[in-house]
Amino acid sequence: MISRNLIINSAKEVGFDLVGVVSSETLSQERERFNEWLARGYHSTLSYLERNGDKRFAPALLAEGTKSVIVCGVSYLSPYSRGYKEESTTKIASYALAQDYHLTIKEMLRELAERLTLHHPDLRFRAFTDSAPLAEKSLAIKAGFGWIGRNSLVVNPHFGTMFNLGELLISEEVDGYDSPMQGYGCGTCRRCVDSCPNGAILDNRLINTNLCISCRTIERANESDTINLDGWIFGCDACQSVCPFNHHAPLHTNPKFDPLFDPTTLSSEAWLNMTDEEFLSMASTTPMPRAGLERIKANIVKNTASKSGNKSESTTSE
Repeated sequence: MISRNLIINSAKEVGFDLVGVVSSETLSQERERFNEWLARGYHSTLSYLERNGDKRFAPALLAEGTKSVIVCGVSYLSPYSRGYKEESTTKIASYALAQDYHLTIKEMLRELAERLTLHHPDLRFRAFTDSAPLAEKSLAIKAGFGWIGRNSLVVNPHFGTMFNLGELLISEEVDGYDSPMQGYGCGTCRRCVDSCPNGAILDNRLINTNLCISCRTIERANESDTINLDGWIFGCDACQSVCPFNHHAPLHTNPKFDPLFDPTTLSSEAWLNMTDEEFLSMASTTPMPRAGLERIKANIVKNTASKSGNKSESTTSE
């Protein structure tokens, strides 16, 4: 059996802002809710979410022998997380400005595991971060990180919503487990709902990814995609930058999540004239190559046309 204090202290030393420990029991209610979301087709082109449904909510099935799950979170909130100028046609989600969190958090989780194995040499573990069928948000709620906000993201009263999650599935029980947070919530606030230009945020804290800008600028697009990108070219922070908890949250302190370039210095023309070599020199270690430069340029063209069209309509109406 492993000490919870050892886990918490080790995770903090590695650089995580949030850490909690939960048992590996199956999350049955959460699985039912997820299946209902899939049945409504709200996952759009994200067909991979239809696979491994049995494992997604049962950590012990995902990694045989798992007894406990260490849930970790680290803030990436930067000045760019506060929003862009309304007229911008080159907005980038703030998480995507730093080194790819998949790599960074995996590295941090492995360092955490190494620290734990110094005290428990027989410990077996698997590290995950948004790269396997694992219900991360449900585990984070169970670990006491916060609650699910109206935009379907985990809201923490101190760090807001702009933090990435990672999990370490371990083969040992822990001498104490965390519990869901009590006494917090979004109240009557609907700023995130109202901020989405396409109405992708539905009632009951559901997202229709057919209408979600973040999905439509990164993932495989529908052939009939005609949604308003609202100036975004990779990801979208619209529903997060308006959240009151993010307004009061501290900027990130882990240097591994520092932005690697300043997006406000790059105009539409600079992006459209950028070569593949220049793009990779600037952003090869960020998540942005996932979409690719050509897709990003296409998003800029779409944004520019949309802004020009809106301007013309405004002038005509006057």
